[in-house]
Amino acid sequence: MEGEFSFRTREKTIERFRNETFDLLVVGGGITGAAVARDAVSRGLKVALVEKNDFAFGTSSRSSKLIHGGLRYLENFEFGLVFEALAERALLLKTVPALVRPLPFYLPVYAGESKGRGILGLGLWLYDLLALFRTPGFHRSLSKKKILQEIPFLKEEGLKGGFRYFDASMWDDLLAVEILRAASGGGAAIANYVEAIQPLWNDQLISGFRVRDLESKGKESEFTIQAARTVICVGPWTDQIGVSLSKNWSRWLNPSKGVHLIFDLKRIPLPGAMVMSHPEDGRISFVIPRPDFGSGAVIVGTTDGPTPAEPEKAEISPEDVRYLLELLNKYFPSLKLTPADIISAYVGVRPLVGATVQKTTDGPADSGGTSLQKVSREHHIDRGPGGTVIVAGGKYTTHRSMAEEIVDFTLKQWREDSKMNSQVVLPAHISRSETRTPVNPNATPAIFDRLETESAAQISKLPAELIRLYGADAEEIVKIHKETMHQSSAEPPSDPDGFPLLEAQLRFSIRTQLVMHLEDFYLRRTALYGSRQDHGLPWADRLSRVWADERGLSEGHAQAEKMHLEEELRRRSSWSQAVLGANP
Repeated sequence: MEGEFSFRTREKTIERFRNETFDLLVVGGGITGAAVARDAVSRGLKVALVEKNDFAFGTSSRSSKLIHGGLRYLENFEFGLVFEALAERALLLKTVPALVRPLPFYLPVYAGESKGRGILGLGLWLYDLLALFRTPGFHRSLSKKKILQEIPFLKEEGLKGGFRYFDASMWDDLLAVEILRAASGGGAAIANYVEAIQPLWNDQLISGFRVRDLESKGKESEFTIQAARTVICVGPWTDQIGVSLSKNWSRWLNPSKGVHLIFDLKRIPLPGAMVMSHPEDGRISFVIPRPDFGSGAVIVGTTDGPTPAEPEKAEISPEDVRYLLELLNKYFPSLKLTPADIISAYVGVRPLVGATVQKTTDGPADSGGTSLQKVSREHHIDRGPGGTVIVAGGKYTTHRSMAEEIVDFTLKQWREDSKMNSQVVLPAHISRSETRTPVNPNATPAIFDRLETESAAQISKLPAELIRLYGADAEEIVKIHKETMHQSSAEPPSDPDGFPLLEAQLRFSIRTQLVMHLEDFYLRRTALYGSRQDHGLPWADRLSRVWADERGLSEGHAQAEKMHLEEELRRRSSWSQAVLGANP
């Protein structure tokens, strides 16, 4: 099928890995690796990408899910960073309108705060100016009466008024998957659940990696991928893979653990996101309504704390929950929020680059014990051992421009090596980067205008939730539903609120978003786990059978997949035992 990105195309990709030689191997399938693959393919390079887990498994599915210029960076006079981020925000709103949407933000001002309304007002004027006024809406000053009209449950004591300005929300995991899908459509060989286990050395250069297909069994699961250059984009796992590249590797990151809590939107009915400052340490956190998450959810976060040496072992502690609940109850005392109100939670590790990273002859030097508050949020690109290129840090908002910079850096290093070593050969034809176009041609502003017009005229019968998330791909989901509905029971159970045609959504995701397991769908292709108190488990039996049918597998496989899903969701919810004193 057109636009297929599935377990079938993955099988063909594995054969390509075994038999072809690539210009560029990208290790890591988060947002950075995805953007690098798309950029490199757009220039005519032959690209392979491997990801040990599912795409966007780590940091790239556990962010605050915001596209923003970084208003707080103005305090540090980082005008260039803010300008770049605001330019990328404007571009993403145009090129990925299904996954990046305008979002109003409220900034209340209270008596005694160090930044009064005058200073904040000047900052917001500068914010609009740096955006070159390419903003979903200009900021507005709000009186105490006006802000309370819009947020009646906001703490009134000491309130002086506030502001409303605009940034954007986004689907972080789906954005990474859509970019990978676009790169695959451009010719890149891309696979999840393929682990890079050992670099291949050719004299002084790394010429690819030995990898393991985690979906296969036996000796045949390991093979080599040959590539002229390798780019490492593994986020918080950078230091772990660095050790495999060089015995002299020194620590590069000073990572930070970030926890988010999710509530029902009816419990915190905000008309837009809100900025909060914690009384203990002055850290900024956000309350972010997501009406597009199922029947409506609110994300609250994030924390900022040290993380274990193995990022996958980061956990949500009772202290993390207490910290965010105290902040919420400071601003919304009348809501009387408790741990029992939390629908779900997630923890991610931000791959922050140490403030004193310096290049050595064999990679970056130790970053030292830098305070998390002082660690750079910008990305860092460096030449690693064996001619690899290693990148960490950065903002989700600037993933596209960052990828362009990474590929430029890689090509520059490659050219320099070719001048010094006649065995190093550049590709014959390298074009300019072409990534300012829509990621998905079925989800552009023009497509949305058409669908909205047809919906208003009652020509279209597409569910609004599907249009909003998939654009014209919603038509394919409806088609799949009509073709497969006879395979369900005579009276199948109703779909959960906010997830119309759930079975067809799963089939679509298996066919076009490279879903290999049900957890991929529950956790990183929909908000089924995060937006519901029941985490979508009542539909697990039904969806496991759909998964097996789509894959051509047996009932036994379906039940095993269901058990695997339930175990993963229990693990994700284990934090509630310590917080609530009950089984998750």
